Amino acid sequence: MHSRYLLGCDAHEAISLHQTKSQFTKLFREYGLPQRIRTDSGVPFASSAIARLSALSVWWIKLGIYPEQIEPGKPQQNGKHERMHLTLKKEATIPPEKNLTEQQKRFNLFRKEYNTERPHEALDMKTPSSIYVPSEREMPKKLKHYEYPLNFEVRRGSRNSGIRWRKRWVQISSTLAEEYIGFEEIEDGIHNVYFCDILIGRFYEEILKVKDVIERVPTRPLIVECCNPSTRKKV
Repeated sequence: MHSRYLLGCDAHEAISLHQTKSQFTKLFREYGLPQRIRTDSGVPFASSAIARLSALSVWWIKLGIYPEQIEPGKPQQNGKHERMHLTLKKEATIPPEKNLTEQQKRFNLFRKEYNTERPHEALDMKTPSSIYVPSEREMPKKLKHYEYPLNFEVRRGSRNSGIRWRKRWVQISSTLAEEYIGFEEIEDGIHNVYFCDILIGRFYEEILKVKDVIERVPTRPLIVECCNPSTRKKV
């Protein structure tokens, strides 16, 4: 949100992973890939699974995007976006239009005014479009297979959300079904668990259990912020 530029604002009938992913794909192709996306902890951005990973955030990680989530119940951690969202609601949704087509027209007008006509005090009275620069990272045509370090043990999650470890069953997460997961032994029988380059948990062989890692250390700069508090998605 450095430039405050609003990439997209789209009206949806309901929360839908398919529609959300389709819209992000469109935005990534047009504007390039961000290094990081900050979101709230709602669907479809997060889940109750390990590391709060959702199907959407798993896709982002495979694209090389760090999914940064604010703490539940703390919208101030995404304050700049929440301020934009409040303005959006006041100017484009109260009262709402009678159908999605008309609502989308209002969103399009708001986005144009917000990006190109309205000066922002936080930008020294410049408009977002005057300082926004698209990412140089292009959306790949095909996802690359992630290569874990040679000292990692790699397991592929099964369709029923687990792995085999020394012939014994270990529950992982349904969001990582059929994905490759890396295990790095840090102590005898204790392993850090990674999905691509993201630390998601810690595995204890003695109890055959993966425990969540509450705090993940961010490694990439912030590019995009978004939230989905209602049936309309804002990016």
